[in-house]
Amino acid sequence: MITVNKKWIRLIGIVGCTVWMASCKQAPDAEVKSSSYAVMQVEAADKELSSSYSASIRGRQDIDIYPQVSGTIEKLCVTEGQKVRRGQPLFIIDQVPYRAALKTATANVEAARAALATAELTYKSNRELYAQKVVSEFSLKTAENSYLTAKAQLAQAEAQEISARNNFSYTEVKSPCDGVVGALPYRVGALVSAGMPYPLTTVSDNSDMYVYFSMTENQLLALTRQYGDMDEALKNMPEVELILNDNSVYNKKGIIESISGVIDRQTGTVVARVVFPNGSRLLHSGASGTVVVPSIYKDCIAIPQTATVRMQDKTIVYKVVDGKAVSTLITVAGISNGREYVVLDGLKAGDEIVSQGAGLVREGTQVK
Repeated sequence: MITVNKKWIRLIGIVGCTVWMASCKQAPDAEVKSSSYAVMQVEAADKELSSSYSASIRGRQDIDIYPQVSGTIEKLCVTEGQKVRRGQPLFIIDQVPYRAALKTATANVEAARAALATAELTYKSNRELYAQKVVSEFSLKTAENSYLTAKAQLAQAEAQEISARNNFSYTEVKSPCDGVVGALPYRVGALVSAGMPYPLTTVSDNSDMYVYFSMTENQLLALTRQYGDMDEALKNMPEVELILNDNSVYNKKGIIESISGVIDRQTGTVVARVVFPNGSRLLHSGASGTVVVPSIYKDCIAIPQTATVRMQDKTIVYKVVDGKAVSTLITVAGISNGREYVVLDGLKAGDEIVSQGAGLVREGTQVK
């Protein structure tokens, strides 16, 4: 039994040595594999990055049309989708009561003028008689007060005539601007009033369209720093593209006209407005799309995002120095295209960095 145990011990020792030697042979290969990384040498060049933002499309003016007087609609002067000019009639509301009110107001003005003329004659006559000591001062003052009252009544009658004339004019509802007529939910015979909850229609001025999108506070800061200040940014920013809801690209480019100066506390964003020409009337108010905003950087260093490691608010790359990975803190632009970063500080042309798999690299790793 003792002889058998010694044989087993020898056999186990031989197997263990064999396994250890095999693992020693494989270790260098594994080490070489783990330290092989894609590297790149950074260079300075002009770079254009594009950022995409969800956007809503509105007409230059979307004006809800409400009646200013009550009555039934007598006539529809337009149809849905029709192009109209400023001042063109859209609806006509029953004019009979307002025409009668205007005639009454006009008659009241004429009566008030006649009363004023009579009061003026009486006052002048009493003034001459008073000078001759024919009438008393009381009679003169009474005639003067009657004259002043007649003047006030004429002014009141004229104001009522103006109001009646305006009300009569309001029976013809006109377009306040050039544009396109929206839906017409009310038809001939419908009773309408100034306090109704929904408009008669909406007139959209769509010769140019406003496209609104939101950008974050960090993107706003990056934009401001890139151009120096917001006024310079608006002057020098390149034209932007619009991708429509069917993923087609609109054939005209737009200009960023304004950026809100107030950051929304709830969303942390600001609203920017782009103007697109709409001569073809392809864009419609209420539609949605995507705005593509290019950012052009001159003589900059751009690196792939796979070459970076984000640690909270810091960005790190690994330089290759004497064959070893050395972590380096860099500053990148706040605007990116989702694939690359523009490096503002921390790298210079000629530096060699790990371009892929930076998250697997450790300080001092031998890079092959």
